[in-house]
Amino acid sequence: MTTLPVAICQAAPIPLAIGAGITKAAELAEKAIKDGAKLVAFGETFLGGYPLWLDESPGAALWDHPGTRACHAIMLENAIVANDERLLPLQELCDAHDACISIGAHERVRSSLYNNQLMLRPGEAPLDHRKLVPTHGERLIWMRGDGSTLGVHQAEWGNAGNLICWEHWMPLARAAMHNLGEAVHVAAWPTVREEYALNSRHYAMEGRCFVLAAGLVQHRDDLFDGLERVGGSAEAKELFEAIEGEALNRGGSMIIAPDARVLAQAGESEEILHAQLDLSERGEGLTSLDTDGHYSRPDVFELNVDTRAKDGVNWEGSEGAAK
Repeated sequence: MTTLPVAICQAAPIPLAIGAGITKAAELAEKAIKDGAKLVAFGETFLGGYPLWLDESPGAALWDHPGTRACHAIMLENAIVANDERLLPLQELCDAHDACISIGAHERVRSSLYNNQLMLRPGEAPLDHRKLVPTHGERLIWMRGDGSTLGVHQAEWGNAGNLICWEHWMPLARAAMHNLGEAVHVAAWPTVREEYALNSRHYAMEGRCFVLAAGLVQHRDDLFDGLERVGGSAEAKELFEAIEGEALNRGGSMIIAPDARVLAQAGESEEILHAQLDLSERGEGLTSLDTDGHYSRPDVFELNVDTRAKDGVNWEGSEGAAK
């Protein structure tokens, strides 16, 4: 393939209610795929919604805040897990249409939550990418990922990978991903505001790859809708009522070429953004800049990436393991 049709589904998640969110995501992804897209991207934690209350609700970070505790319990109960059968509608779309879907989700591993940007792909298990460093207030809810989920999907048209939000300001994470030779990169954001757009365009230029900078559209009222769908909580409702303003995530998604020019840009409302990627542009751009090759100095700088999973407990033999 020399041309790759792609799409970003810029849409409002259904906060907390991951099952309903998967249904909505499948409907949007199916429409994008039927319109030709072979790679479809959604924004950060589309499944479950971005935890807006951490930034927008005064007191959310106070110790033992009742609303924050209530939301955390709800997220744990609803989060996706390994081999989650609820993801089958999305997987079936990938299998049926030889397409990929990149989508953010709250994921539960044992008793902790992760921010996971999943790459669902045809005929294979989803590729995980767990956010390496939750930013600021996000550390109240998400565990840190490890190097075991730094990777790319190898498609016939090239490699595709994900990073999430402020990971794009981690120089060594970018260098690791550039080494994996991405043809297309999904940059997942809650909102692609000006500095995030600059960052995404920089990533495209630096990595000589196409970037799908995917944002969300999310309003205060969406929080109440999602909360009602999962059974409600007086404490969580009070937390949400303290939020001022209505439009809290404002889209701004864009599709970017390897020379940093913007191929397509969304507004602040729900829409599906399409573009045709001329994959030959990547090779042309590498003529002048290959930050992983001729524009690097491996004799001066060396990066070591530990890709071992860090579970914290290693069981050897059968002694002590649950029976």
